[in-house]
Amino acid sequence: MWNGEIGDITKVEAFTDRPIWPQGLNRPKEVMPVPDTLDWDLFIGPAAFREYNPIYTPWNWRGWWDFGTGALGDMACHVLHPVFMGLKLGYPTKAQGSSTLLLTDCAPNAQMVNLTFPEREKQKGVKMNLPEVDVTWYDGGLQPKKPEGWPAGKNMNDAGGGVIFHGTKDKLICGCYGKDPWLLSGRTPNVPKTLRRVENAMQGGHEQDWIRACKESPENRVQPASPFSEAGPFNEMVVMGVLAVRLQGLNKELEWMVPTCSSPILRMTKISGFVSKMLSRLRMATRHLIKSGPIR
Repeated sequence: MWNGEIGDITKVEAFTDRPIWPQGLNRPKEVMPVPDTLDWDLFIGPAAFREYNPIYTPWNWRGWWDFGTGALGDMACHVLHPVFMGLKLGYPTKAQGSSTLLLTDCAPNAQMVNLTFPEREKQKGVKMNLPEVDVTWYDGGLQPKKPEGWPAGKNMNDAGGGVIFHGTKDKLICGCYGKDPWLLSGRTPNVPKTLRRVENAMQGGHEQDWIRACKESPENRVQPASPFSEAGPFNEMVVMGVLAVRLQGLNKELEWMVPTCSSPILRMTKISGFVSKMLSRLRMATRHLIKSGPIR
């Protein structure tokens, strides 16, 4: 992208094949005994108390709003990171969400979210403009429309999802985790490598890279591939999509105002307090992690 191979990008579509855990459920009413091996109070944490049921844990917690953020919150960190980093995105200015039946306690079976990002300043060494861009997310079996010229019979799902970057010159496609990128035109461009590579990235390399950065002093630290200064705003972007789904009943486009010297503000009316509390805690945690020194 940065070499200008596909031109300017104003549209991105991404999806995951998740959830592969239960979603779209009502809270179970049956009261079951807590296993001896589980500290249920510790698992509940700050959430409102509910009786134990094996539907919640292990694994399935991610589909329940009190414990997780559904398929979008669970997988967008893997699928959308090439989008966030590659297009040098920040906070979206607008968000809209829709889904299958939206319940109080559990994430829906399928969702579609659209996030609009403002034009960004062209950066040194990047051979493309950074105009306003729309990013659309699909999950629960939904996928983007296959663009003209898509190879017949080729599965769009690569390792759990995929991304289509719609450029003015070409289209770039990659799988989940940004793996196996290819151009719809069939070209194989010869472009220089500009980013540090993490060895054995999918076999524990990223975790080891993070541990290394934690141990290094701030003065000599080589930042990991996704430092907190990047991962924090990226996480907020994803949570904004989750909010758009949970607040779709407002029947309005959500606006995200980003003042020059302040924190992002969600501009809406008649909104319940969980939104501001959730975003405030996320920002505070992010700032604390960014300012923290090395881990000894």
